[in-house]
Amino acid sequence: MQGVAEVARRPIALVTAAVLFLEAPGIVAINAVMARFVKAQTMSLDGMDPDAMYTGTWALGIASGVALVLCALVALVAGIRDRRPGRAGRGLLIGCAVVHGVLGAVTVGLIGWGAFAFMMLVLGLIVLTLVAYGKGSEKGAGARGEAPAPA
Repeated sequence: MQGVAEVARRPIALVTAAVLFLEAPGIVAINAVMARFVKAQTMSLDGMDPDAMYTGTWALGIASGVALVLCALVALVAGIRDRRPGRAGRGLLIGCAVVHGVLGAVTVGLIGWGAFAFMMLVLGLIVLTLVAYGKGSEKGAGARGEAPAPA
């Protein structure tokens, strides 16, 4: 008989992938808006070139979007195969979870509780995906605590 974790892990991973796929263009769009403000107001930080600030904002937005798409692909592959992600994939998801936690803490002060709730929802989905595919969750793995047959 399958436990709740084994039944729910595939939908959790697929929902996580979908949310991350939807979040990626949003992050790029937010950085595009910030880049336009920097460009329009010729802002600089401690004498830094405004064009460098504009380019850096775009680069950060694109890099963040690519990272979210990679995390979404890891969760999608885990959900489709119903197997835990590899070492690099788990590291990518852990990094994504940490970034969402830190951004959630910053977001509550800058934007509000709604944005904080969204960031914590995504954080929870990522952590659930990681926990659901924890050790011993491989298909075909023996039951936990099963002793070998006596010789």
